[in-house]
Amino acid sequence: MADTNHTQVVVIGGGVVGCAIFRRLAMGGLKPVLLEAGRDILSGASKANSALLHTGFDAPHGSLELSCMQQGYREYMSLREQLNLPLVKSGALVVAWNEEELGKLDGILAKAHDNNVTDVVHIDREALRRQEPLLSPKAMGGVHVPGEHIIDPWSAPLAYVHQGLAHGGIVLRDCRVESGRFDGIWHLDTNQGEVTADLVINAAGNQGDIIEAINRPAPFRITPRKGQFVVFDKPAARLLKAIVLPVPTERTKGIVICRTAFGNVLVGPTAEDQEDRIHAEVDQAALKQLMARGIEMLPGLANVDVTAVYAGLRPATQFKDYQITAQPDRRWITVAGIRSTGLTAALGIAQHVAGLYGASFGRLANSAPIWTPVPNLCEEQPRTYQAPLSGEIVCHCEWVTRTEIENALDGALPAGDIGGLKRRTRAMMGRCQGFYCSARVMAIAEGKITP
Repeated sequence: MADTNHTQVVVIGGGVVGCAIFRRLAMGGLKPVLLEAGRDILSGASKANSALLHTGFDAPHGSLELSCMQQGYREYMSLREQLNLPLVKSGALVVAWNEEELGKLDGILAKAHDNNVTDVVHIDREALRRQEPLLSPKAMGGVHVPGEHIIDPWSAPLAYVHQGLAHGGIVLRDCRVESGRFDGIWHLDTNQGEVTADLVINAAGNQGDIIEAINRPAPFRITPRKGQFVVFDKPAARLLKAIVLPVPTERTKGIVICRTAFGNVLVGPTAEDQEDRIHAEVDQAALKQLMARGIEMLPGLANVDVTAVYAGLRPATQFKDYQITAQPDRRWITVAGIRSTGLTAALGIAQHVAGLYGASFGRLANSAPIWTPVPNLCEEQPRTYQAPLSGEIVCHCEWVTRTEIENALDGALPAGDIGGLKRRTRAMMGRCQGFYCSARVMAIAEGKITP
């Protein structure tokens, strides 16, 4: 059963946004309880994304999304060293592949400058070739965005939730909110029992409108938008330096090609609306199109194997901007419609939510931070296996040691399932996809997680 002691605030949803809000409120002196329906954090939309830190150069001018992205970017940069969060300083290139796209570059540049991203510049075909000589010669020009970077999508929210725990917060996993009622305080019915709180924050991602219906008829509808990705093997990382972005359309930012923090190259995502809120299946036709498009942009990929494919769901609504509102009379804050920019914006969203809390529900404290650095998984920094006496290497594709696996199964928030263990260590995520090491990993994890 869940701890039924009354709490000041419940955050529903353990994705990156929920983890960041949990952290901010705990550091503000509250004792928040984070409820996650999955067996580990990041079990929903946040487990699959392109792992980029965005400047907001192309966000809608004056939008809440832009404000939260840029605030989140600044805070990530200010705390990443204390939390041991990686940053691969790659920069980005918005590349035009035809005359129509070439004609849109001036508008992209103007929007970037309007959004106060003033280091963005136009580059011609020759300059583009100098920066990325292995791009297809079909590239006609581009816009250089120096501040766009590559990060680790899983270590950041893990660090946020650990910091929240260190400041007195509580995390309940495998805790699904089923219904609720309000009589001056909230009574939430979960599969683990009743949880009561003075305030509820709905950060439920793809379940956001369903959770919102506990409080009111939801003023938005979540239509999950599936994004499929292909991951090329590590030799591909030598083929480019920058993040290569397309000229966006009204509906999607389009297909990106970039290195990852783990030494691979990523191509994706697609953008496909679907009704299923949980399952994100890959399909061969879309994956073949992604591979073909990747090779068309970066021909050297034709000589590199694809080692993994995956798909994620983004919680799209009928609105372009984030849906973040407070209802003081109902003691409820809604945080919904956070799509592909959520990883960057999470800390900024948390600050915005803290502002809503302070305006309507009470002042937050300003306590000294307790830093909770997480282990490094990024290839740009020293890895555990490189240290003297690092011990047994269990996953040889990704060079993951037994010590890393054991540490991930211990501590304040041990891995709750096999997916959580993968995201904490990179074990079983390499070219063999666990074919050689999964039995050894599960033997180490026996009795601690469910397969």
